[in-house]
Amino acid sequence: MTGHDHSHSHHDHDHHDDRWKHDGVRVIPGNQLDTNVPSTAGMDRAAAINFARVGAQKLWAGTVSIKPDAKTGAHHHGHLESVIYVVKGKARMRWGESLQFTAEAGPGDFIFVPPYVPHQEINASPDEVLECVLVRSDGEAVAINLDIEPVEKPETVLWIDPVHRDPNEKK
Repeated sequence: MTGHDHSHSHHDHDHHDDRWKHDGVRVIPGNQLDTNVPSTAGMDRAAAINFARVGAQKLWAGTVSIKPDAKTGAHHHGHLESVIYVVKGKARMRWGESLQFTAEAGPGDFIFVPPYVPHQEINASPDEVLECVLVRSDGEAVAINLDIEPVEKPETVLWIDPVHRDPNEKK
């Protein structure tokens, strides 16, 4: 063997891993979110994770707060999938060709919105801000506003699973 030792000891791997120092895990402090993102009246969005901030290629994550009694217009997000996690308050979602379906979510609940589904987000509380975490399946912000006349009385769709029982079900 020549005088060059090509085995890597634990002592000299620090300089090899420098690339992970700035291109590895990133923590985005909650007070440093980017509020310079498209927002809707009554809603304040802030980006935490996107391409511009951290180089994210396949998702967008941030927060949204919706003022009491505020609602968005009908829209969809094109090919994107969206996940909404309710941190505080009460969310009411309406969806369908004429927003004829409705469901509510509270703190700790997750909401999944598939691609191209016409929907509307509503703060169901008259006096509490609705705070959510929002994650989308692409770094681009896609929102296509729709001209939909909502039905007066939407049909409630219950979330029934092992955790959420049908309230009308006999025990």
